[in-house]
Amino acid sequence: MRTMQSTLIISLVLAIGLFAEKPMKYVDTGVNPNTWALVPAGEFYFGQHQHVVDLNYDYEIMITDVTNRQYANYLNEALEEGTIYIKRDTIWGYHPGDPFDAYLHEFEIPAGDYPHVPLTNPGLRLDFEGGIFSPKTGYGNHPMVEVSWFGAKAYADFYGFRLPTEKEWEKAARGTGTNDYPWGNTVKRNQANFVSSHNLFKKMFGDVVKTTPVGFYNGKNYDGYQTIEGITPYGLYDMAGNVYQWTGDDHPKVHYRYMRGGSYQSYEYNLRVWPRNSAGPEHTSMSLGFRCARTPEQVEVAPDESSE
Repeated sequence: MRTMQSTLIISLVLAIGLFAEKPMKYVDTGVNPNTWALVPAGEFYFGQHQHVVDLNYDYEIMITDVTNRQYANYLNEALEEGTIYIKRDTIWGYHPGDPFDAYLHEFEIPAGDYPHVPLTNPGLRLDFEGGIFSPKTGYGNHPMVEVSWFGAKAYADFYGFRLPTEKEWEKAARGTGTNDYPWGNTVKRNQANFVSSHNLFKKMFGDVVKTTPVGFYNGKNYDGYQTIEGITPYGLYDMAGNVYQWTGDDHPKVHYRYMRGGSYQSYEYNLRVWPRNSAGPEHTSMSLGFRCARTPEQVEVAPDESSE
């Protein structure tokens, strides 16, 4: 009996070792997450049926999603200033509330404190040691995930930025043309991180690694893996695949928030510039992040990226 129990224990330990997360290697894409792109005022084609919309103002938008390094730096600053706090293994912060239309299944979101980041979710790529947040080894330039809409908006507000509206997001993704995807009308498996791309990082580091570093699909060759440049007409990366991105609209008669861009879980048709997904503003996921927009000529205050 003891021999059988010992064999079972050894087998279990080996099995755990086989499926455990491997150490993550930092991969430098050469893309600076602190870079912004200018989107000039003017008309563009919006939605699946491509009706013309005029955004009559210039704006800037991050060329990548907010990274784990950037968000960790923000958390450290916001904790010090007292604009966020940790309670029940979750980061919380204040939200001033939303207009409420009392329409059908709409939930009221009054002023109060709301969850930003659940610290115990296995998909989170942040460490918290000695009262300091930092990205897990190798994940500094991966997109920040497991962040609610409240947590994304709090980051943007902290630096004087904003979450892009759906129209701002789509114009930044499509440009002024009529393409289905940010770069054209077809997508290849080594042009974005989606279901059919058979994620290289997942192969190299284990099933738990779903995301790729921001800007990974930039035409660069990584140790024999040749990527195709997957950028928008304005020079943005990862507007199709990798992780969904929160947008900032508070649409009338609903409490949901909308997200764009598809993720590593998406098929090709969901990488097109017009599909949308939605969830309550408290929702978090391993496949959901965000980027910010701002009025041009703002002083850039988000901390510099460091390699980790």
